[in-house]
Amino acid sequence: MAPVMGLKRPAAGAGAAVAQTVTLPAPAVRDAVRAAVRDAEATAQATAPSAARVPAAAAVPAEIARDGVLCLEEVDGRRWSYVVDAAGASVKAKGRASVGAAFKAVPLQSPLPPVEEIMSFIRSYVVPEGFPQSVTPSYVPYMSWRALKHFFGGAMGVFTTRTLLNSVGVSQSKAVPGAVAINWILKDGAGRVGKMLFARQGKKFDYDLKQLRFSGDLLMELGAGIELATAAFPQLFLPMACIANVVKNVAAVTSTSTRTPIYKAYAKGENIGDVTAKGESVGNIADLLGTGLSILISKSNPSLVTSFAFLSCGYLLSSYHEVRSVVLNTLNRARFTVAVDSFIKTGYVPTLKDGNSQETVFNPPWRHEPVAIGSRFGEAFQEPASFIAIKPLFEDERYIVTYNPTKDKVYALLKDQAKPDDILKAAFHAHVLLHFINASHANLNARRRMNSNRSYQHNPVNMDFLPHIEESCKIVMSSYGVFKKKAREQGWIMSESLLNPGRARLCGVVPQ
Repeated sequence: MAPVMGLKRPAAGAGAAVAQTVTLPAPAVRDAVRAAVRDAEATAQATAPSAARVPAAAAVPAEIARDGVLCLEEVDGRRWSYVVDAAGASVKAKGRASVGAAFKAVPLQSPLPPVEEIMSFIRSYVVPEGFPQSVTPSYVPYMSWRALKHFFGGAMGVFTTRTLLNSVGVSQSKAVPGAVAINWILKDGAGRVGKMLFARQGKKFDYDLKQLRFSGDLLMELGAGIELATAAFPQLFLPMACIANVVKNVAAVTSTSTRTPIYKAYAKGENIGDVTAKGESVGNIADLLGTGLSILISKSNPSLVTSFAFLSCGYLLSSYHEVRSVVLNTLNRARFTVAVDSFIKTGYVPTLKDGNSQETVFNPPWRHEPVAIGSRFGEAFQEPASFIAIKPLFEDERYIVTYNPTKDKVYALLKDQAKPDDILKAAFHAHVLLHFINASHANLNARRRMNSNRSYQHNPVNMDFLPHIEESCKIVMSSYGVFKKKAREQGWIMSESLLNPGRARLCGVVPQ
């Protein structure tokens, strides 16, 4: 017998307070969502006149609390207050927020002194997020001695590089070897700077492990291509070599940072050290064999471009399949999207193997992300009235979900009390709402095309999609627990997620 879930809908009648409960089999989740979409569209059409499609929620009185303050927001320890702008002052005096009102963000602290700004900038590069609570007490002495070790090692590298270049006969003069050594050291120094700057990505190495690993391999081949190009432009050796070394060192950071989590996924028990050692041994053996084969091939003087193209294709193809073969039981954004989409469409959550195999491992930076989690208030809302109309729907939740049509994106704002499960639920709710938006073709581009040849001109706002948000709340209330249960049955870890939420939190929503 298939598992069931209860979907609560309000009874017919404007003033009815009794809810009807419809029991649905789990595979009928998609039908429930589609039915809710049709009901939401009918409600929107019934409440909006043909000349101005503004939902009835826009006319609901919305009291603005003390001095027009909407809410407070905290990002990295600094707070902002969102207030009704001067443009809405006349409306505020009447005791309600209109659709035409606007808001602005006001910092509640004075700007940091320059010294503190600099120190905050440096800390973002040299200590983990949440330091010192995020590490053990022994972290500081370990990193202090490690820094001192690398200081002496870098100083020694200047002398060893110059000596090696002189030993292989770069030149017999005293000036040229020194100049060559300096160029070589500058090249390596640029690479170290690139490695340090990219290390600021921090927890993204945990969140998007596969995506960063494959992107790092793409960068490694790009760096190798730039190095080979120096043969055609020897006069540009230093700038090209510096760029190549920066790119390759960024790739090296990515490879090093993602190596341990991958090995950890394959280790059973306390044998992570053994798994890591054997994995590195296999890599070194393969590297030596490849080096030997390359030496043999190079004796026949093959085309440099052809050889590089062939070897690069083999490297990237192997890298792609290597990353795709990794099976992780945690939910990052890509795997979470696969799991929720499958649940909405079929009522079932994919297995670990299927979920990982369907994960997208290459996300170009220009790709549009339809869902944002932990966003800033100003990104999600266009005006005060939209926030005030939506806020009551989430009084009992530790998040707020909305859709911004101007950016064609669903936003999940997190309250300061949000725990890992609340973040997971907010992401689930955001994907359910996105399914509503896509199913009803209620995105900004579709509306513009539909009304391009009519006299009616309407710029959609968050509140236009209030019926969809209301219906998504009902779906999430009855189906989120089912989703979590099915995910656990398939082996997914639900106690914590790697959804990489933004750091903004609503730390005080003013009561109306």
